[in-house]
Amino acid sequence: MEKRFAHLSVMAEVAPPMVVTNPDGTYVDATFGRGGHSRRILSLLSPEGRLIAFDRDPQAIESAKEIDDKRFSIIHAPFSHMREELSLKNVDRVAGVFMDIGVSSPQIDDASRGFSFRMDGPLDMRMDTSCGQTAAEWLASASETEIARVIHTLGEERFAKKIARAIVQSRVTDPLVSTQQLAKLVAQVVPANKKDPTQNPATRTFQAIRIHINSELDELSQALEAAMDLVEDGGRIAVITFHSLEDRIVKRFFDEKAHPERRFDSRLPLRASELPAPELTDIRRILPTEEECAANPRARSAILRVATRVRTGRPA
Repeated sequence: MEKRFAHLSVMAEVAPPMVVTNPDGTYVDATFGRGGHSRRILSLLSPEGRLIAFDRDPQAIESAKEIDDKRFSIIHAPFSHMREELSLKNVDRVAGVFMDIGVSSPQIDDASRGFSFRMDGPLDMRMDTSCGQTAAEWLASASETEIARVIHTLGEERFAKKIARAIVQSRVTDPLVSTQQLAKLVAQVVPANKKDPTQNPATRTFQAIRIHINSELDELSQALEAAMDLVEDGGRIAVITFHSLEDRIVKRFFDEKAHPERRFDSRLPLRASELPAPELTDIRRILPTEEECAANPRARSAILRVATRVRTGRPA
C-alpha cells in the first residue's frame, strides 16, 4: 500500500480558473500528481464538462482512483504524448491544457523514490518507476565528460567537473547506489554556499541528475507543442514552473508564438498583413501570494504563465 505524504498544490485556487473558460469543455491536466489541481478544475466544470489527466508516475495513477467522477479519466503516459494518447480517444481539440512542472512533494518525501538527499534511499529518481534507467545505473555507466555536462547544464553547478571526477573515481571501488552516498560525495567536493549556508551542497547535482533521468526539459518542450495543436481557438495554456530552466523554456515558447514576426528581418519590404499571425495572445505572468508562500514554502519559486490560443488570425 502506498504511504501517504502531504501535498499542497501550488496556486490551486488561482491557476484552474485561469484555464477553465468554458465549463462545458474538455480539459487536460497534463501533470496529475496527487490531484489537487484536477479536483479544482472539476469543481469549475458543468455536468457536460470533461477532464482528462496524465501522469507517468504509477503512484499518481493509483491515487487518481480516489476521484469518483464520471467526468474524469486519467492516462498513464508522459505529458509529451498527450496528442497521440488523446487521438486514441478521438479527442483532437480541447478547451485548455494545464501543466504543473517538476517533482511533487510526495515524490520528494518518499525516500524509496530517491529524489531527495535529506533521507537515505535507493538512487532511483525515475518519475515512472515502471521503465527507464535509474540514476544509479546512469552514474555507473556515463562518462566523466557526460556527467559533468549534465550537472553543469541542468544544475548550473560551477563545480560540475570536480563532482564528475569524484563520481567516476569513487565508482571504481564504491558504486553509488544510495542518495546519502551521492550527497556525501558531493559535499566533499563542493564548498558551502556563502550566500545561503543552509543550502545543501548536493542540491544542484540532484536537480540536474533528476532532470536528465526524466528528460524533463525535452518533455516540457514537446508538451508545449502538443498543447498548441490541441487547444481550440480562445482556449488557454497554463504552466507552473519552479526553476529558471523550465520557466525560460515556457517564456521563450510563449513569446515566439505570440510574436512570429520577429523571425523576419525588419528591413524586409513586408506589409503587416504579410507577416505570420500570432498563435498566442494575452500572455500573463502570475506569482503566488505572500500568504501562500508562508503556508507552502514550495510555492516561493513558482511562476504561473498563461496564454490564450489564437487560431483565427490576428486578435482584435
